[in-house]
Formats: sequence, C-alpha cells, structure tokens
Amino acid sequence: MAVIAGVDIGNSTTEVCLAKITGKGSIEFLAASIEKTTGIKGTTENIPGVVLALTAALNKANMKITDIDVIRINEATPVIGDLAMETITETIITESTMIGHNPSTPGGIGIGRGVTTLITELSEKKPEEPVICIIPEGFDYEDAANIINEQTRRGLKIQGAVVKRDDAVLIANRLTEKIPIIDEVDSIEKVPMGMQAAVEVAPQGKTITTLSNPYGIATIFDLSPEETKMVVPVARALIGNRSAVVIKTPLGDVKEKKIPVGSIVLQGERLNETINIEDGSEAIMDAVARVTPLVNVYGEPGTNVGGMLERVRSVMSTLTSQNLSEMKIQDILAVDTLVPQRVKGGLAGEFSAEGAVALAAMVKTNRLPMEELARRLTVELGIKTVIAGVEAGMALLGALTTPGTTKPLTLLDIGGGSSDAAIINADGKISSIHLAGAGDMVTMLINSSLGLDNLNLSEEIKKFPLGKVESLFHIRLEDQTVRFFEEPLAPEFFARVVIIRGEDDFVPIPGNHTLDKIRNLRRSAKEKVFLKNTIRALKQISPTGNLRHIEYVVLVGGSALDFEIPEIISDGLADYGIVCGQGNIRGTEGPRNAVATGLVLSAADEKW
Repeated sequence: MAVIAGVDIGNSTTEVCLAKITGKGSIEFLAASIEKTTGIKGTTENIPGVVLALTAALNKANMKITDIDVIRINEATPVIGDLAMETITETIITESTMIGHNPSTPGGIGIGRGVTTLITELSEKKPEEPVICIIPEGFDYEDAANIINEQTRRGLKIQGAVVKRDDAVLIANRLTEKIPIIDEVDSIEKVPMGMQAAVEVAPQGKTITTLSNPYGIATIFDLSPEETKMVVPVARALIGNRSAVVIKTPLGDVKEKKIPVGSIVLQGERLNETINIEDGSEAIMDAVARVTPLVNVYGEPGTNVGGMLERVRSVMSTLTSQNLSEMKIQDILAVDTLVPQRVKGGLAGEFSAEGAVALAAMVKTNRLPMEELARRLTVELGIKTVIAGVEAGMALLGALTTPGTTKPLTLLDIGGGSSDAAIINADGKISSIHLAGAGDMVTMLINSSLGLDNLNLSEEIKKFPLGKVESLFHIRLEDQTVRFFEEPLAPEFFARVVIIRGEDDFVPIPGNHTLDKIRNLRRSAKEKVFLKNTIRALKQISPTGNLRHIEYVVLVGGSALDFEIPEIISDGLADYGIVCGQGNIRGTEGPRNAVATGLVLSAADEKW
C-alpha cells in the first residue's frame, strides 16, 4: 500500500490529487485541492504553492504530510506572453500641438474655426477675423459668458471656445449666440495662441464627423497630402467622440517617428522562415505551421519584437539558472489586436488605437529546473518527489475517468498559459502536443485593448458576465434581460458598466467603454486564442491531419470552467462534425484535476 500525491503545477493554479494505492490497479481517491501557483511555472518558486495545495488536500483527508509516500509532479513548461507592436506613427509635439478631446460635458453644437485667442485679448481682434476663445484657469463662467456676449455684440466672430474648467454647459447656457465649447483641458496653458483651430461638438447621442476624419481636418486647414498623413493619429483618436478641438501647429513642430516592430526568424527541424510582424498574425501562424516542429524563434535585433523575445529568454534564464543561449522558444501564438497609444503632445490625454500583434512564447527548458524543483521538495518535505509525466498524457488518463468516455478519446487541456491536446487510440497509444497561449493571453488582450493597466480587473472581465447600471434600481444584463432591486445600488455604480461577480457583487469598469464593446472584445479575444489554438492543436495530433477524423473532444483545465469558452470551442468544432463537452474528472471534480489524477493513475501499475 502507498499514499500518492499527484501534483499538477500550472501557470495559474496548482492542483493536488491524494490517493491510496492498495494493490496493482487498485486506487482509493482520498481528496483533491487547488491553490494559486506561486512564481512562474516550472521553477523553484512553485514550492510554496505546492506546499499549500498539499496541506489543503491532507486536511480534507485528516492526514499528515508524513503519511505521503511519494509526490508525483508533472513535467511543466513555462509560457510567457507579451505584446509586439506593429509600426506606430507617433505625433510628437515640440512647442505647440494638435489635440483631440472628449470631455463628458461639452457645450453647444456644431463646428467652428478660427484663430486661438485668449479671452483677455478678444478686444484687440478685428471684427472680421474669426477666433476660437481660450479661457484659462481663474475665469468665472458668468464673467466668461459676459465677455463673449460683449465681443459678439461688437461684431467679433467667435466661432468656438476651449475652457480649462468644467464650465462648458454653464457658459453655453448664457450666450446670446450658441457656439461649440470644449472644457476640461488640463494643459490649456500649452495651447498656442494665434494658431488656426477648429472646435466640433456633436448633438447628444451622436459623434463628431469632421475632426475624426483626416480628410475633414485637411479640408478645414487646407493641408497637403504629407500633412494629412501626419494628422491621422489625431483623427483616429477622435473616432467615436462627441467633441473635439484640433489646432494646426506651425511648420516644423510636428515630427513623425517610426518605431520598427521588426521580423522574426522561425527555425524548424527542416526549414527556416523569416516573417515581418507587420504582416499580421495570420501570416505569422501560417509560417509557424509550415516550419513545424519549431526548434527556436529569434527576433530582429534592435526592434520591438526582438526586445520582447529576448526579454522572455532573459526572464527564464534567470529563473532556471540556465545560460541564455540554452533558452529555446518551442512555440508561439500570434493574435491581432488593437492597443490604445497616447498621442504624444496631446493636452488632454488623447489616445489612438494602434494595431498590435500579441505573442505568447513557450520557452523550452531542459529538465534541470524541474529536477531541482523535485529535489528541493524532497529535501524540504522529506518525501520522495519524482517527475512523472508530460502534462497532456497525464491529463488524458485523468479525462478517461469522466463517466461515459472510453478509448479512443481526444482531450483538450486549456489552462492559463498553454493549450495541450492529446489523443489515445483503442490500443492505448498516446500522441500529444503542447502549445503556447491560453487564459493568460486572453487576459492580456483585454487589458491592453481596453487600456486598463490592471491585470486583476481584466481577469475578472474575462471570467464574469457584464451589466449596465441604468438606474439605481435596475441593471440591464449583457443578454439584454433586466434585473430590478428593492434597495438602491451604490451611487458609484450609476450609469457604469459593471462586472457581475455574484448575486450582489458588482465591480465598476473605469473608462467610457460601452457594454457591447467590452463584451465583443472579450468574446473576440477568447475566439482568437482558444478556438485558434484548439484547431491547430487538433490538426497536429490527428492521425491524418484532418479534423473530420476526430469524433469526440473532452475539455479539461481551468479555462474549461469559463462561462462561454466551452460554447465558443464547441460551436467552432461543430463545423467539423466534432462533439465537444466539458470533462467530469472521476465523476466529481468537473474539468479540474485531470493532470493530478492522471499522475496518480500512472502510478497504479507500478510496483509498491
């Protein structure tokens, strides 16, 4: 008899299956547990998380650590995700600027064009000269309105206004002639005087049409084709906004800077390919498929992607104490996305959505880090610890404990950092594949696309449905149903998109993104990562390379618990006639604990 602990160290969680082997092939499962993985998967930093998970399982079984005879751990391969940007044209301003702005409360409606003029200098302007009035800090809204009305009566053509404070509506309500007004411009002191400017405010519920169009800006300011190209980032930053102001800078003040994204070299066993990141994710993944199996991936030195891949290698070299030259990237997943980039020189935090390619890179390390991890566990716990199997194979053994399954069977293990697929035929022969990219990459895409700079919040957006608080007594859910409340919600939730974590557990999402935009982005990220990886994984393990020769797929892993990923994958595989569903490990654990259970099962036939 022996007590075995199967320990699955994943990118996000560490799972334990505790069992007693009473004879050859005879197993009594005692307990299971799950804890957050500490450190990067496959390093000695995982040890605290392993100890926590073991302790939790032992407590459930009323056992002590000394009761365990052997700990069996999976052969873990780390995955690191990062962003490699496409070529970005940054508008960099030296003295004056072009700005785009979208305050929450602009005043007036329409579009006006004129020369930027301080409110204190309006009296010096000739009546026939159109002006845009600049109202700095220190001006009361009533005083500002009175001055504008007085100058208008004098015949001055005041076509619009730009205000430092949140006073646009208060000023607009007091004017005898309505003009578009932009407020909340924090750096108004940097607005250059005597420059041509245009202010546009759209009616409520609509968005601007002229200043969000580079050709509209070109028409207003009589720009050349070269100058029009330089205002593209500003125009793109204003798409979807209700208001904007654009100021034409003096010649030479706007500089264009190209940041090269670079190319990557894919080294396969039989051939190599060089592909530019600007070609997009589809071209990159097509090249990966042509050179598979990959031996290594390099980025062009001195470029964005080159720095990203070297950063990945450097991190893993430090964590595993291996030479940098030994760090090989065995798989990458590329996904197209959009990332908000600050328009340099903007006076009100303007952003432009720039194209990007997100890359998840799987670093292939030798067994030394895992062997060191096993050795350290043996020393610290006083229990023999062995590396017992490849993840996909162990997950397949665990998946076969799902009621209603039998050989042949295909498994898809979707976790935080990687997507593993394995197939077992009627004779028990197993083929498996380990690919980069899973839940963590989806979180990264959500975080970068929404400009949140908050991975914890992005993780919750990934995991939970959304709602829009339309009043303090009701929420419209993302499926368009409405939920009412007897007690009022907290005021900070009003008119906000919220994450619905539970019955009465809501988390507001910062920014002005709409519910539909966030939902569509979330689902798109999951489709790009999970469905793309599912199809390429199944093609590689299919005996013929044809998905139509696979009949059944069982989903396991933490991401299989997601409220919409199983549906997304199932719908995508339905086109190939594949039946797909969540596993239920040992009939009790759902899609969790497959690898840990497989590690125990693989020990059952060994001699104890």
